[in-house]
Amino acid sequence: MKKVLFLSGGWEGHQPEKIVQLFAADLAAQGLAPEIVRTLEPLADAEALKAYALIFPCWTMGSLTDVQERGLVSAVRGGVGLAGIHGGMGDAFRGRLDYEWMVGGHFVGHPHVGDYTVRIVDWASPITAGLPASFAYRSEQYYLLTDPAVHVLADTVYVHAGRTATMPVAWVKTWGAGRVFYNALGHAPEEFVQFPAARTLTVRGCLWAAGLL
Repeated sequence: MKKVLFLSGGWEGHQPEKIVQLFAADLAAQGLAPEIVRTLEPLADAEALKAYALIFPCWTMGSLTDVQERGLVSAVRGGVGLAGIHGGMGDAFRGRLDYEWMVGGHFVGHPHVGDYTVRIVDWASPITAGLPASFAYRSEQYYLLTDPAVHVLADTVYVHAGRTATMPVAWVKTWGAGRVFYNALGHAPEEFVQFPAARTLTVRGCLWAAGLL
């Protein structure tokens, strides 16, 4: 059985424990074996990380040591999947450039909090198959700095300071032999119940990153 390493911690405002429990249960239902840790210490051992099909960081802000960053980056480059959501992955370990490059983007703000629309832009991906063409969402709308080389699955229109931009919401990329999935949705765990398309998108993204889709 393939294993998933969940890293639960960081800023408590994103309720990492509840988010991790939610997706650990979802991935267990898909036949994966979740392991939840509340420390970043396992990241220092790149060799031990090879035992996992997927790493799911849920650790808004926080900090990595040099050894922990090298271990995580090396493990994904070697073929371990990486997947996560919102600030738990997209606003983790600020200033760690190799980590941010591996993820493919990073949070810089959410000037809009409220209603917005998420649009699916890649219908060929097994991650998005069967999802609605667009769905309403209500939460923080993340403004992100993104790598132009990521493959965008879903986006949103961002209107701010008199300017309109197309902002990625979910994307995939590769990092060496590893697969990376990120979804900017999910400030609160209740959103994945209220907006089931966001939950489906995340679960499938995790399965894809783990090499199961």
